Amino acid sequence: MTMIDRRSLLIATFAIGATPLIARAASAAPDPMSKEAVLFDPEVPVLGNKDGDVTIVEFFDYQCPYCKQSHPDVVKLVREDGGIRHVMKDWPIFGPASLYASRLTLAAGAHHPKALAALMATPGRLTPQQVETTLTEAGFKIAALNAAYDADSYRINGILERNSAQAENFGLMGTPAYVVGTVLFPGVVAPADMKQAIAQARAG
Repeated sequence: MTMIDRRSLLIATFAIGATPLIARAASAAPDPMSKEAVLFDPEVPVLGNKDGDVTIVEFFDYQCPYCKQSHPDVVKLVREDGGIRHVMKDWPIFGPASLYASRLTLAAGAHHPKALAALMATPGRLTPQQVETTLTEAGFKIAALNAAYDADSYRINGILERNSAQAENFGLMGTPAYVVGTVLFPGVVAPADMKQAIAQARAG
């Protein structure tokens, strides 16, 4: 399948999920698959320009090798562009170590970017001990992170549940996956294709 065919399919996939959301927007319960919920969840960490005109959502797992390989390219693109909101959606599907990593990094508060960067720089799979060692070497106190998680577990677990529900509703089969504007990319995206999607999002 060519990139153009793949992209057309993804635009249609997102549209299928988004169209009925408009009709349901008036209901009392927030729609977890609305554009607002996917792109602008106020509790999900945002890197880059928080007031940017284009949003890239990145579904990731701290043990996913493809996430770790492609993340620096996305970060570089976001930094060079200067106008992108880079929304990091933890989707810990690789087991207990992934869940533990997500909980600790989300509990890091304002220091989340530092914790995320440290874990994304690790090679291969992780154990809970390796998660703790990595964060300790990055300057964090594990006891403090666990205490912060315990105090805020309802909110943090809610973030993870919403991220998981969105990934499943998008039909994602694994990580990484990206939403650029309103285009869904399930898998690694070449920087040139990401830039093209960003340009299309800006063009409306």
